[in-house]
Amino acid sequence: MAKLGVNVDHVATVRQARGINEPDPVTAAALAELAGAEGITVHLREDRRHIQDRDVEILRQTVKTRLNLEMAATDEMVGIALKVQPDMVTLVPEKREELTTEGGLDVVRYRPILKKHIDLLRQGGLVVSLFVDPDIEQIKMAHRLGVEYVEIHTGTYCEARRSEDRKAELAKIGTAIRAGRKLGLGINAGHGLNYQNVQAVVALGGIEEYNIGHSIISRAVLVGLERAVREMAALVREG
Repeated sequence: MAKLGVNVDHVATVRQARGINEPDPVTAAALAELAGAEGITVHLREDRRHIQDRDVEILRQTVKTRLNLEMAATDEMVGIALKVQPDMVTLVPEKREELTTEGGLDVVRYRPILKKHIDLLRQGGLVVSLFVDPDIEQIKMAHRLGVEYVEIHTGTYCEARRSEDRKAELAKIGTAIRAGRKLGLGINAGHGLNYQNVQAVVALGGIEEYNIGHSIISRAVLVGLERAVREMAALVREG
């Protein structure tokens, strides 16, 4: 049965909009866990636009399920991860001007720099995942780099408007899942998934955890965080 990891970045986005101390993503994470989330994800960006170092440090002390730290492959972030010791580190691409992560890591192109950081993280006892597009060559290279997991970028599928485009992207995701599992990789998925499009991905099978943030926090504004998490967890677990 697949698990739901809740990304609380956008709770921090609301807080940072006013530069005060509420709403607190740490509190949101605790409520999400109580509602049935089986993991908490945060992205500590280089520009600190939402999640702050303080959040990551406190979450490490308070998260009862699993803490997944998304971060860029930089010396600074590797140092923070080694100090905080999250349950999983997910390396993601990052550009200062983007609103949110726009695609998967180009593992093939950036293999040398990724290898350096992955080796340091694994030597520090951390489980490493790479956020990649549903592309066979990227999956194969991730395996060669020795990571335990990949997280498949589902954004292109979620943004497709035409039915035939959605089906084509869904097929790519299915192929990537099968390729990753054949290589012995754990498979997670995320980006753009919501209450309307997640079930088609769940139906593919083979995904261990879905990391979902924006749609849950958006729904929580209207119906409350507990209900929003419970509803998404049911979709992820029941398909």
